[in-house]
Amino acid sequence: MAETGKITEKAILVGVNTSQTEQEFYESMEELKALTETAGADIVLLMTQNADKVHSATYIGKGKLEELAAAAEEAEADLIIFNSELTPSQNRNLSEVLDARIIDRTQLILDIFAQRARSKEGKLQVQLAQLEYMLPRLGGQGISLSRLGGGIGTRGPGETKLETDRRHIRREIAEVKRKLEQVVRHRATYRERRKHNRIFQFALVGYTNAGKSTLFNRLTNSDSYEENQLFATLDPLTRKSSLPSGYEAVMTDTVGFIKDLPTTLVASFRSTLEEVLQADLILHVVDASHDNHEEHEKTVKKLLSDLEMDTIPRLTVYNKKDLIHDDFVPDPNDPFILISAFSEQDRKKLLEKMEIQMKEQLSSYSVRIASDRGRILSILKTESLIEELTFNEQDETYRVKGYITPEHPVLSEIKK
Repeated sequence: MAETGKITEKAILVGVNTSQTEQEFYESMEELKALTETAGADIVLLMTQNADKVHSATYIGKGKLEELAAAAEEAEADLIIFNSELTPSQNRNLSEVLDARIIDRTQLILDIFAQRARSKEGKLQVQLAQLEYMLPRLGGQGISLSRLGGGIGTRGPGETKLETDRRHIRREIAEVKRKLEQVVRHRATYRERRKHNRIFQFALVGYTNAGKSTLFNRLTNSDSYEENQLFATLDPLTRKSSLPSGYEAVMTDTVGFIKDLPTTLVASFRSTLEEVLQADLILHVVDASHDNHEEHEKTVKKLLSDLEMDTIPRLTVYNKKDLIHDDFVPDPNDPFILISAFSEQDRKKLLEKMEIQMKEQLSSYSVRIASDRGRILSILKTESLIEELTFNEQDETYRVKGYITPEHPVLSEIKK
């Protein structure tokens, strides 16, 4: 979707299929198309080439490059987007032949992140990733730093007034990292407070556009941005979610994962994804209707493993069940449920399943609380999952049965 009042840029997409199957390559190019549309450009041409490897100097072969130059001139293309991360020399060599602005997949994703970032941390994360991307590309590179701020691949909170000076950018990087550390410390303090309150935490993760934000909004009565776009959510959001028992847990929505996520982004957004590291249960949302949902699942699981988050208990939530194909087969290695995020009945079933898995991590208790021990009763009501609560008039005690975190200090008091 183009920004209101702005002329939509015309883009040519270029990809080289080296070792992928036709289906994998098609999927990769389709994703590039979706990314381009999300960034706000119109695609005027798709150009592909089969080769044993990408051309070391110009990414595509000489003949294909001449064809691309002619096509770009005829289509009056504003930018040419390559489906891999270009080396500094490839970017420089291509710029000598092509008049249109050249960006690669990494810059495209960074641009979308720049548009989506809302929080202070999100903006700093984007700025850091952009600076680290630019640093090795300063010497005569295709990206003209003097033109930053003028189109897709050039936007962002930290891009204006940058000089082509490595020392200047290194200073910028150091300053952004310092600011990020402050934000991360603040977030860590907030997380510790939540942990101290013994609140059970769920985290939604999944491939981008799997329907996480749609589900998050309906499970938390929230109003976070939801759209059929890649990376609709960038900044993590945490809200309360009521389970069938009445217990209030917290739930966090996170940035969507994507195949071949640039390493600079994985590193820069690690602190954002640390919300997942603090979770007690991960809800892995999968678009079950997508032709390549199995590959999407593998991508998310690999990234969780890379981020050392694969040991956290997980529930796979296969979304968009109303659109699935007849041959859909779920992965049996994780507990799973098949739902439509728009179905109230399905969401109720999901909450019930979440509660069942939550109980597996909690300690059960069954106690009698004297009516004069109001403080203990209040703690159990707010910080535990209560299954039964009755009052015995004869001995004026409350009979309470439920589940609570194993390390909760109230356990030692109620077992006296």
